[in-house]
Amino acid sequence: MEAVKRWRSDWRYPTTLLCIYGFFSTVKPMEPFLILYMTGPDKNLTTEEVNNQILPVWTYSYLAVLVPVFLLTDWLRYKPVVVFQCVMLFVTTALLLWTRSVARLSGHAVLIQFGDSLVVDQKRYLKATSYCRSVQLLGYTVGSVLGQLLVSFHLMSNDNIMVLTLVLTSVALLVSCLLPMPRQSMFFHRVQNTKSNGDGTTDASTSMKSLEEIKEEKMDTSIESVEDTTRAKEEGPQDEDLKESVGSESCGKVLLQLWRDFKQCYSSRQLLYWSVWWAMATCGYNLTTNYVQVLWDHVQPSQNFSIYNGGVEAVSSLLSASAAYGVSFTEVRWEKWGELTLGGFSGLGAAALFLMTFISNIWVCYVGYIIFKCMYMLLITIAMYQIAADLTMERYALVFGMNNFGSLVLQTIITAVVVDSGGLGLAIIPQFTIYASYFSLIAVVFSLRGLFTVWRAKKNQTETTPPNENEPPDSIEHRL
Repeated sequence: MEAVKRWRSDWRYPTTLLCIYGFFSTVKPMEPFLILYMTGPDKNLTTEEVNNQILPVWTYSYLAVLVPVFLLTDWLRYKPVVVFQCVMLFVTTALLLWTRSVARLSGHAVLIQFGDSLVVDQKRYLKATSYCRSVQLLGYTVGSVLGQLLVSFHLMSNDNIMVLTLVLTSVALLVSCLLPMPRQSMFFHRVQNTKSNGDGTTDASTSMKSLEEIKEEKMDTSIESVEDTTRAKEEGPQDEDLKESVGSESCGKVLLQLWRDFKQCYSSRQLLYWSVWWAMATCGYNLTTNYVQVLWDHVQPSQNFSIYNGGVEAVSSLLSASAAYGVSFTEVRWEKWGELTLGGFSGLGAAALFLMTFISNIWVCYVGYIIFKCMYMLLITIAMYQIAADLTMERYALVFGMNNFGSLVLQTIITAVVVDSGGLGLAIIPQFTIYASYFSLIAVVFSLRGLFTVWRAKKNQTETTPPNENEPPDSIEHRL
């Protein structure tokens, strides 16, 4: 019994449950074939209805709930929201299975985006998040491969594949109910350490550090030492360090603190530039991934030919993970070469999109999509690392949320103007022409900015390099 209690109180217990939850909630065999499912005899919708009426609703609903859910998740301390997310996944899968009208499927889009916008924080961020993301990638890959096998070999009907997804989601729902309730969160329920000064007074050390303080700290502390320190604090009160719960802070105080942190974070020009790329590129990436199945169906109609969407999604996910993982082995001065890298690889992504758009070959489309996704995942990993390097966990969560909010605002504007039937309502080829041009603009802007950064760094290096004392004076004058 004692062993069970220790296991349940250890950070590995919720992490294991979250990994199981993440796996079963991301195994969605039908997701790579949604266009096939909705335009086939099961739903009998047209491609135009899916492209210009149903898919745009997903973007609008995501934007509507992102900010309130971001705060609600922290206030409720995650578990209730995780359970509710899983309930929404179950309900939306059921709606997709049993509804057939455009209006009801649009309602399904609202619900699924509400569920998918819920953010889950991990206490042991470095390890727990890496485990959970790896398992989620595994679940998505397994789901894509499973869907490809079921569709290619006609082992199940599309409706039965959706029923299988419901069963897998039920497992995730059961696991989410077993999660323990966290005692603290990042903003509303924080824990603060107080140290005795010897005179009866205490100094409260808050987790909200200034950027200047963080930059002065040494960043080479190993994960093991961080865990040892955290574990020592959790095992019980010490003579000099007594743990105090701050309790539930008022919404006004939290919002004021968030506003102060927002201003101080984005006062850093380097963080601002990386965040601008993050928001712009994520907007283009979401637009591309949301509508790429429509493009594939246009190039090779899924009702008349064999398609390999699931295999392509699995390969692109694994290669993207490999590219992102490879970044950790590179030794590059990102403060000097980072913006030029953003521009160059964004240009490769734009070229891949142009190939997908104007070469009517499904295999070119597949390869172009894999290249595009790998380029984005590589760059977003670099951007996340650069932004997180000088931020506390709370501020990184804030910047993460604001960057994604900015990308979603851009995505909503482009969707309303370009895609929605109430706007231009463009067909899929003009849409992807705009997406490719959009990434070309990103590539040009950041390439020019990167060239300027490199030129300025070399100029500063030349100006600050002292002349060689052993060099003859006439050679120095000749050099100048």
